[in-house]
Amino acid sequence: MQRRYFDYAATTPIDKEVLKTMIPHLEEDFGNPSSVYSFGRDARKSVDDARDSVAKIIGAQNKEIFFTSGGTESDNWAIKGVAYANKDKGNHIITTVIEHHAVLHTCKYLSKQGFEITYLPVDEYGLIDLDELKNAIKDTTILISVMFANNEIGTIQPIEEIGKIAKEHKIYFHTDAVQALGSVKIDVNALNIDLMSISSHKIYGPKGVGALYIRKGVKIDNLIHGGSQERKKRAGTENVPAIVGFAKACDLAFDNLDNYIEGSTKLRDYMIKGILESIDEVRLNGHPTKRLPGNVNVSIRYIEGESILLSLDLIGIAASSGSACTSGSLDPSHVLLAIGLTHEIAHGSLRLTIGKYTTKEEIDFVLDKLPGIIQRLRDMSPLYEIKEGK
Repeated sequence: MQRRYFDYAATTPIDKEVLKTMIPHLEEDFGNPSSVYSFGRDARKSVDDARDSVAKIIGAQNKEIFFTSGGTESDNWAIKGVAYANKDKGNHIITTVIEHHAVLHTCKYLSKQGFEITYLPVDEYGLIDLDELKNAIKDTTILISVMFANNEIGTIQPIEEIGKIAKEHKIYFHTDAVQALGSVKIDVNALNIDLMSISSHKIYGPKGVGALYIRKGVKIDNLIHGGSQERKKRAGTENVPAIVGFAKACDLAFDNLDNYIEGSTKLRDYMIKGILESIDEVRLNGHPTKRLPGNVNVSIRYIEGESILLSLDLIGIAASSGSACTSGSLDPSHVLLAIGLTHEIAHGSLRLTIGKYTTKEEIDFVLDKLPGIIQRLRDMSPLYEIKEGK
C-alpha cells in the first residue's frame, strides 16, 4: 500500500542533502567542540559555520544564535530566563490563549512562582486584537510572548505590529516561530523581535535540535547550568551532527523559500476548495489568507476526528486532528475552543499539512477518498441521524 504523508506540521522527513551533510560528523569528524586538539577545533568550526547559516535565515547576527534541543527548550529558556532575570523590573507577562503548550505550561509554572500572566483572547480566525494587547500592558510588564504562526490552524499573527508595540513600551518580545521558520520570510530586526524559538525537524532537518535567537543586550538567565558551551549561556556538549544538519536545512529553506511559499499556497488553496465543495457542513479553521502556506484545518460536523484519522490511515494517508504534542489527550483542542467552536465541532477537526514533497496527485487521492469516508462515518453517527430526521 502506498503511503501518503499529510502531517508536515508534526514533523518532516530529513532532506537527503541534510543527511549527507551530517554523516561525516557521525563518522570521522566526531570531535568534541570543547577539545583543544584538531578533532575539537574541526568540530568547533563546524558549529560556528552552522551558526552563520541559522542566523542568515532570520536576519540575525551569528552571536545571537544559541543552539538548544528544540522548540520546547527554547520556549522555556526565553520565558523563564527573561522572567527571572528581570523580576526586579516587574512580574507581568502577556501571552495568548492559543500558544503551544511549551509556552502555556511554562507560563502556568511561572504563575505559581509569583508572576502574573495575561492570556489574550483571539477572534474567530485566531488573531489577537492589537488594542487588547496595548490595554493589557502594565508598568510591571516585562515580556510579550506571541507565537508567529499557530501550529494547529496556521493563522499568522501581526508580528511586525506586535514588535512595534513592545519596542515602544520597552518590553521584550518573544515569538515561538517553530512553525513559521521555512514557511514565511522572517527578519528579526524588521519585526522588532527580541527572542525567537526555532526548531530543525519542521524544516527537513534532524529532530532534537533547535535554537533560541537572543537579541544582543537582552537580559536573560540561563536555563541549563554546567559547562561553558554556547558562550556560557547553555551548558552541555553540542550535538554537532544535528547542528550541522539544522544549518543545512536552513540553507536549503532560505534558497528555496519563494518557490516553496508559492507552490504550497497553490496546493493548500486547491485542497481547501476541494474539501469545502465535496463535503457539506464543513468549516475552515484559521484565517483564509493570513495562514501558513501548507496548512489545511477543517472541522467536519457529526463525527469524531479520531475516526477520520483511523479511516485515512487504513488507506495509507497520514493526517492529524491537531498538535502532535497533545495527540494522547481526549480533550478538544484548546485552539479550536478559543476561536469559538463548540466541543462537538472541535472534536471533528482534521488537519492536513502540506510539505515540499507533496504532489497534486496525492491531494487528488485525498479529495477522492475523503467524502466517502465522511459519509460512511456519518451514516453510523447518532448525531447525524438526528440531523437527518431519521
